Amino acid sequence: MMAEHRPQDARPGTGTSRRRMVAAAAVAPLLAAAPAGARAWSAEATGERVREPVRPVSTALPDWKAVADALGRTGDMKRNVMYHTGFARRDLAVLSHGVHVRPALALASHMAFVRYADGGTMVMGDMVVTETELQGFADVLHQRGIEQTALHKHLLAQSPNVWWVHIHAHGHDPVALARGLRAALDRTGTPPPARPSPPLRPRPLDLDTAGIDAALGVRGSVDDGIYKSLFVRRETVTDGDRVLPPGLGSTSAINWQPLGGGRAAVSGDCCLVAGEVQDALAALRRAGTELVELHNHGLRDEPRLFFVHFWAVGDAVKLARGLRAAVAATNVMPVTEA
Repeated sequence: MMAEHRPQDARPGTGTSRRRMVAAAAVAPLLAAAPAGARAWSAEATGERVREPVRPVSTALPDWKAVADALGRTGDMKRNVMYHTGFARRDLAVLSHGVHVRPALALASHMAFVRYADGGTMVMGDMVVTETELQGFADVLHQRGIEQTALHKHLLAQSPNVWWVHIHAHGHDPVALARGLRAALDRTGTPPPARPSPPLRPRPLDLDTAGIDAALGVRGSVDDGIYKSLFVRRETVTDGDRVLPPGLGSTSAINWQPLGGGRAAVSGDCCLVAGEVQDALAALRRAGTELVELHNHGLRDEPRLFFVHFWAVGDAVKLARGLRAAVAATNVMPVTEA
């Protein structure tokens, strides 16, 4: 008697595997254009292995000496993970709504370098350039393989016109990244670092900082005469296949420039997810602020983050009490910078 012929699909143990292959092939074109979260879910559904995002590793200042040399200035460490360098535009005399804007209020460029477990390095930053510097600055970034992920303003009315360019790059040679950024900076009037001077006792700010802290629920810090209140997103945020350290690309910051008599000019930036945007915008308007911009800072962040920049002038504590509602509308936690 002849043995019964079985179709290949009917062989024991092969049906499930073949069905998975067929399912994976069917959804592959769709997954190529799907967001990262959808790809991960679909990969799990079809039995594929989901790749874990790469995590940052701790570093110390000596690890970044070559980067500091390439940039031409030293930086500091943030939370033992981010090497941070600031580039205050002290060369600019910017007037906005009759206020002479101090560099630390809204004219501070910065870059943050992060080392990852796979040996790669990511750099993200926010660079202040004048309108006449903008195109040449952008050209150098393109030539050096550094992405521009956002281009916008932080101030409604300003003289001269100033723009903010968000940058992003990743590679296995952090010094090459630093040299590319230095080449772009050299196309601007960004001044060299100030010469070291003997430490001076900080002058007290003409602000009720205790009242601001109590109203917002965070202890602020002083940076070059500006009081800063900071918050970071509670969620784990990824950029492509990399986990971002808390605060990198996901910070809400409220900066206070004393104007005398307890008044302040406020330049702020709230980090939001889509479902928080409308409540936060309404709260900012109720607090007496002017809305400046609503946009993204990154291209591949997950969850997708939005940023609203705002401006206000008035009694600092009263403004802080109003801004508490805007902060409360977002999933953030307070952070104190040392």
